[in-house]
Formats: sequence, C-alpha cells, structure tokens
Amino acid sequence: MATVTAVTPHVKGRETAALRDVTVTDPALVRRAVRAAALGNAMEWFDFGVYSYIAVTLGKVFFPSGNPTAQLLSTFGAFAAAFLVRPLGGMVFGPLGDRVGRQKVLALTMIMMAVGTFAIGLIPSYASIGVGAPLLLLAARLVQGFSTGGEYAGASTFIAEYAPDKKRGFFGSWLEFGTLAGYIGGAGLVTLMTALLSSGDLLSWGWRVPFLIAGPMGIIGLYLRMRLEETPAFAAEVEKAEKSRPKVPLRQMVTGQWKTLLLCMGLVLVFNVTDYMLLSYMPSYLTSELKYDETHGLLVVLGVMALMMIVQPFAGALTDRVGRRPVIAAGCAGFLFLSVPALLLIRQGSLLAVALGMGALGLLLVCFTAAMPAALPALFPTRVRYGSLSIGFNVSVSLFGGTTPLVVTALIGATGNMMMPAYYMMAAAVVGGFAVWRMSESAGRPLPGSAPAVEKR
Repeated sequence: MATVTAVTPHVKGRETAALRDVTVTDPALVRRAVRAAALGNAMEWFDFGVYSYIAVTLGKVFFPSGNPTAQLLSTFGAFAAAFLVRPLGGMVFGPLGDRVGRQKVLALTMIMMAVGTFAIGLIPSYASIGVGAPLLLLAARLVQGFSTGGEYAGASTFIAEYAPDKKRGFFGSWLEFGTLAGYIGGAGLVTLMTALLSSGDLLSWGWRVPFLIAGPMGIIGLYLRMRLEETPAFAAEVEKAEKSRPKVPLRQMVTGQWKTLLLCMGLVLVFNVTDYMLLSYMPSYLTSELKYDETHGLLVVLGVMALMMIVQPFAGALTDRVGRRPVIAAGCAGFLFLSVPALLLIRQGSLLAVALGMGALGLLLVCFTAAMPAALPALFPTRVRYGSLSIGFNVSVSLFGGTTPLVVTALIGATGNMMMPAYYMMAAAVVGGFAVWRMSESAGRPLPGSAPAVEKR
C-alpha cells in the first residue's frame, strides 16, 4: 500500500480530500451527490413517463384524426423528435462540462428541462389555435431534448467521479433508481387521474396537471445541485490543466475516441431499446394493440417498475462483486432468448400472464439499469469523459432508443405482426452482446485518468 504524505483539498471546506496518490471519499458527501443527480434524472423521466402513459389523450388534444393509430404515431413522432436534437445538446453540454465543470452544466440542464416540461402544460389545444398547438408541442419537446443531451452523461459522470472504486456500481445504480421513481411518479399520477376523472375532464384540462408539476420539481432539483461542489476528479483535472494540459476540442473527443464511442453506442443501444420498449411503449401496446383495459395495464407496469426499484440497489452492488460485464451479458442473453416467450405471455391477455411477461422483461432490464451508470463513464478518461460520453450516449439514444415506440408502431402497422416488439429487442440484444464482448471490466478499478478512490472510514 502506498504511503500518503500529503493532502491537497481542491476547494475550501470540501469534505472529499484528494490525496497525492489516492482520493478519499466522504460517504455523506457521496450520498448527497447521488441524491442531487438522481433527482434530476427522476424529473426527466417523470416527463417521459407522463408523455408515454398519456399518449392516447395527447394524440386527441394535439393531433385530431379519425384514425387512432395515426394519432398515436403523431404523438410518438413528437416524442421521437426530441431525440433528434439530443446529440446537439450532448455536443454543447458535454464539452462544456469538461471545460467549466459538471455541477454548473447539470444545474443548467435542470433549468431547461423544467421550463420545457412546464411549457407543455400551458399549450392550448388544437381546437383552440389549430396547427400552432402541435408546433408549440414540438418546440417544447425540442427544448427538453436539447437539455437532456447533457443530463444522463453528466449525472452518471458526476456520481462515478464521486463514488469510491469498490462501490461505484452500487452508488451508480441509484441514478436509475431515480429514473424508475420518476416513471412511477408520472405513471402513477396518470393512472390516478384516469381513474378519478371522466374522459372529458381528462381531455379538457386533466392532462395538463402532470406537466405543470415540473415547475416546483425543477426548483427543488436546482437547489440540491447548486449546493454541491465539483467532483474530486474534475478538480484534479483543472489543476493539471492550469499547469500543462491544453483544452480538448470537440473534434478530438470524437476522432480520438472513435473506437470507444462505437463501443459506448452499442451498449447504450441495447440498454435504451429495451428500456423504452418496456417502460414507454408497452403501456400503449397493451391499450391500442391488445385492447387491454387502460387502467389495469398501467397498474401492471407500475408494479413491474416497483419490482425493479426494489432489485436495483442489490443488482448494483452485485456488479461491484462479480463485475459489470457478466451482469450486462446476462441481460443480453435473457432478452435474446426470452423476449418471444415473454411477449407471448403478455399477449395471453390475462392479468397474471401480462404481469409475468412484463415482470420477466423488467428483471432482465435491471441488468442494464444497474450496471450501465458505472460502466459507461469508465469507458473514457477524465479529461473527455463528459463530452465523449454525451456524444456517444445521445447519438445512440436518438437513433435507436427514443425512436423505438415510433418504429415498432410503424412496423406493426406495416406488417400486422404483433410480435415485432420481441424481434426488435432480440436484435438489440445481439448488438449489445457484441459490445459487452469487446468492453473491458471496470469494477473495483479507478476511472481512467483518475486516482484510485477509497471510502473514508
């Protein structure tokens, strides 16, 4: 064991001290950082959950048509449009986070997300202002998408750089715990409103309530993020930069990391295709394609997400013990061989069959939600981590993840094959399997370009 002879605090009053050859992390500060990062992710996915679960109503409000499938396609089209600008947001916020700091950029993305979501709740309906309504919806979604381009990569980087090496998987898993909490909050509110309000009230004003909640949520999240200091890894990088290291241009973040970027995109593809399929698309699939009762369908999905939340921290801790690669590989194998049986169960239509099929897919998804927040930041060195991860993550999400509901709905409409969701997940699992085969194990090891991090006792 190396002998530590000097302590160099980067910021006055910091509770996490960077040592000459090791970083000692304070558990209380790490937990505070995790809460702030997870809350921002929860707010982002609260909106996505609301949008997905109330998609049928939004289609009637903003895209009047005599064809329910066309309405749903239009609504998911606006949903997918936000993902087209995510890479732009990643190209702006990622390099900015590597230059001015993770904390400042995460505060900015929180403000933009809250404003974009809150604005949706204020948009007049198509019946009131005509074509201006869907255009305003699209504009608000673009603001959300642009801000989200810097959110996940920044939040996962923030947690990874604060966490000790041997517990990075456990602490990182709470980021996706926030995602699930946001989904449950959004879906639960929609379910409650669907049960309590008449279809007329839901259509006229009730759909606005979940989006308007984003205002106070954003203020709380901003307060928590502004109270945090920069990560020890970034502070050390700033100190190094002041002496000799030049700033890294955007072009070098791509060309200098292109192999790792492709690996990142493959991992993100399987992670997000399965995530959006299960949590965003399946509620609409149950309602519009299988004619399942809307309220009961939402309750089943809520139960699956609650199950995932319970398992999530334990699965994160498991990745610290056995490694990220085995856990991710197990998820890829599961989706490859169990997607068809699970969807056949769901198509049986009974409450038990739907719950079993959805539950199986949910537990497989935990293999990704528990491992990826720690595995993805470990792909890149500190000096380009935020920027390169933002670019790779958002390009993959935009091309494959966020378009999943739209593409699968279109495939079912074109082919009439109701098993398309299973085939799509299987294809994603093949890509993910190849990526995990090529990745290196990062569990228990320092982040590239950073000193080893241990927990203060």
